[in-house]
Amino acid sequence: MSNWRHKLWRKLSSFQRASYSTTSSRNNKLKLDDLRKLRPMILKRIENRAKDYPVKEIVPVAEEILIARKNLISNIAALLKVFPVLTCKFCSEVFVGKEGHLIETCRSYIRRGNNRLHEWVPGSRNDILVPVESYHLHNISQGVIRHQERFDYDRVPAILELCCQAGAIHPEEILQYSEIHDNPQISEEDIRSLPAGDLKYVGANALMAWEKVRAGVKKLLLVYPSKVCKRCKEVHVGPSGHKARLCGVFKYESWRGTHYWEKAGVNDLVPEKMVWHRRPQDPVVLVDEGRSYYGHAPAIVSLCSHTGAIVPLKYACKMKPQGLSFSFTNPVPNLET
Repeated sequence: MSNWRHKLWRKLSSFQRASYSTTSSRNNKLKLDDLRKLRPMILKRIENRAKDYPVKEIVPVAEEILIARKNLISNIAALLKVFPVLTCKFCSEVFVGKEGHLIETCRSYIRRGNNRLHEWVPGSRNDILVPVESYHLHNISQGVIRHQERFDYDRVPAILELCCQAGAIHPEEILQYSEIHDNPQISEEDIRSLPAGDLKYVGANALMAWEKVRAGVKKLLLVYPSKVCKRCKEVHVGPSGHKARLCGVFKYESWRGTHYWEKAGVNDLVPEKMVWHRRPQDPVVLVDEGRSYYGHAPAIVSLCSHTGAIVPLKYACKMKPQGLSFSFTNPVPNLET
């Protein structure tokens, strides 16, 4: 009797699975048919939306960003001739000063260990202003860049691509613009002959240009959509991300996988490179024991503060300008019995 019930139950369950599979396949076919019908309407809507760009009221904002970016690059290049910047050989740590700190925060996969001392080498402008590049689109309504087309498009700075879509740069002149304005020629003799007051003026101008660039990018992102990968921080300036399978370097990511796109912010296009900031009350070399006393600041803010420029108040919480410093004088224990 039990065998008969078992056979009946197996037949009923197989019948339910077959009916469920047929209904699900029918629903999937209906959805595909609906998408095929909606595809021409979606493409037409994208083409019509491209006619509204660039927005004339936003063009002056993009032009101000280009001017501020040009001043920022030239001022930073001038300051790097006077104030040294160091970067770690194995990780992305940066420090503004003649001697690197002794804080054990090196977590490079090459050294196969966490919390080690850094090995310092001379840095460059890219360590202060982190370069962020994206694919250059000829038209905002063009098709999605596929994996096999990734070499057919040029890579340009993301800020220039955003300003190009805003109408401040012609699409055919963006490469020439990047080559001219991204490599200023400044001699060391002219910079070192400047008095301290002029260096303070250069640092103040660099901070002002930095704030203008970030404020302008924040306004443009409200009008022109941009995407960033949640995993690898790849940036794409456009209504939809590309399909180049370049995501997947770390262990938790699938190798050569597709990007996981989300809405981009200001820190994605103009990232803040946070560094340890040495204050006047701190020792000459920052040690690992006093890491809870020291402050942090964006690399460009720390560089400009060395010139004596006034730092905006919003960075004071992280920089701890009036905070206590680590004391090396430890009390000697009493060994008398």
